[in-house]
Amino acid sequence: MEYVKEEIAATAARLVVEEGLEYGPAKRRAVKQLGLTGRAGLPDNEQIERAVEEYIALFCADSQAVELRALRELALVWLQRLQRFRPHLGGAVWRGTATRHSDIYIQLFCDDPKAAEIALIDMGIRFEVSAVTGFQGEVVDALSVHARLPELAVHVGVHLMVYDFDDLRGALKSDTRGRKPRGDAAGLQVLLHDGSL
Repeated sequence: MEYVKEEIAATAARLVVEEGLEYGPAKRRAVKQLGLTGRAGLPDNEQIERAVEEYIALFCADSQAVELRALRELALVWLQRLQRFRPHLGGAVWRGTATRHSDIYIQLFCDDPKAAEIALIDMGIRFEVSAVTGFQGEVVDALSVHARLPELAVHVGVHLMVYDFDDLRGALKSDTRGRKPRGDAAGLQVLLHDGSL
C-alpha cells in the first residue's frame, strides 16, 4: 500500500510542477493516470510536497529559483496593492515550490467581503468570480485575475480568496512541520531578501 502512495505522490508531483495543478486535483489525476481505482489510498499533502521538492531538485534545479523569484515579486506587488484587505500569500509561491506553471494564491481578510471586488473595479482590474473551498473547508469567493509576468514571458493566474476578518487568526497556525502556511508582505520580503526557497 505504501508503494502505491509513493507512485501516486511521484505522479502527482510531476503534474504539480509541470502543469501547475494544486495537490487535490493532481492526486485525483495521478490515480487516473496510473489506472488505479478511487479506493486507492491517497498520499497526504505532506507526502506530495516532499515529492514535489524531490522532483524540482531532480528536473528543475537550474530554472526553478529564477521562476520562483519572479512569481514572488509579482505576488508582492499584489500584496502591497491590496494592503488594506490584510492579504496573505499561500500556496506554492509561499512554500517555495512554484514554477512558471504555478498560479499565485492570496487570501484577503475583509471586514466587508464585497469591498475587495469594489476595489478591483475602482482600479480598473478585470476579474472573474468563482466559489472555491477555503482553507477550513468552507466555501469562499475567489476573484481571479490574469497577470503578465514579463520576466518569464508568461501570464499567470492571481487568485484572491475573500475571507472574513475573523478567519485571519486561524489562517496563521503552523503546519505539522512548524511552517506558516501563508505570510504577509513583510514575510514575503524577508524570503525575497534572503533568497529563501
